[in-house]
Amino acid sequence: MRTDIVILGVFVADTAYRAERQPRMGETIMGNSFVLGPGGKGSNQSVAAARAGGNVHFVTRLGMDDFAIMARKTWEEAGVTPVVTDDPDSYTGAAYIFIEEASGDNAIIISPGAAARISVADVEAQAALIGGAAVFVTQLEQPMDAAERALGIARQGGARTILNPAPAAQVPQSMLELCEFVTPNETEAEGIVGVTVKTLDDAAAAAARFRERGVSAPIITLGERGAYYDDGETAELVPAMSAGPVVETTGAGDAFNGGFSVALAEGMKPLEAVRFGCATAAISVTRPGTAPSMPARSEIEALLKSS
Repeated sequence: MRTDIVILGVFVADTAYRAERQPRMGETIMGNSFVLGPGGKGSNQSVAAARAGGNVHFVTRLGMDDFAIMARKTWEEAGVTPVVTDDPDSYTGAAYIFIEEASGDNAIIISPGAAARISVADVEAQAALIGGAAVFVTQLEQPMDAAERALGIARQGGARTILNPAPAAQVPQSMLELCEFVTPNETEAEGIVGVTVKTLDDAAAAAARFRERGVSAPIITLGERGAYYDDGETAELVPAMSAGPVVETTGAGDAFNGGFSVALAEGMKPLEAVRFGCATAAISVTRPGTAPSMPARSEIEALLKSS
């Protein structure tokens, strides 16, 4: 049985600022704290999956600089196998993250650097790895043509395909048809299928629209409410779990996708895998940071037993 998880995506160094509010244009305000750490959706998902017990390969591009050293150290500690193209003509990406002190909610600007140069040729060079995976995952931080080609290679090779369509963007029909699963949040779902998601009925309508556009089983992530799954036969809200007070929501979606991919690779049924992903996310939001907040397998299993 295939068990490998291959993730295509971006590493960026997260520069996280906590303050009471964001500054207005032209204004300078005092922050409460600053943290520099590893981030990028693809990298975060790789770390989450590896810590959850997955055998993970991460395909990306890096500059040749201090942030690249941070990336490799992060993956080594988590147990991720890097599949990296070194790019001396660019820089390793970075992200500005504003965290609202009172709520833990966030706003983010990403500058992906070398990872913005991930190409179709880079993907095709890893066709054997991608096509031979049990599960393939990608997002929209790297160029879309590379992501679509990778989804095609994965689907042709028999891998289960997951698109986390973040950050929000228009996704072509041809790309959606390659996805067994998509995992948008409310905002991303609205941006792709045009359904404003505020209620559970809205989530159901958005999921139905995704299926009409070729996705086998959309999963609309709904934050503190959980995740809505619909494969055309089973439609169900998997409730969120509580692992303690929420500290920061920044890495929750990445934690969910990492955990979900591991459960799928291990042969769990999709609804079980969604629950596993929800548990992974529930623990991550009780800790600051993105990659550093991802839980170990033992923690996920303990929460699932107690929930």
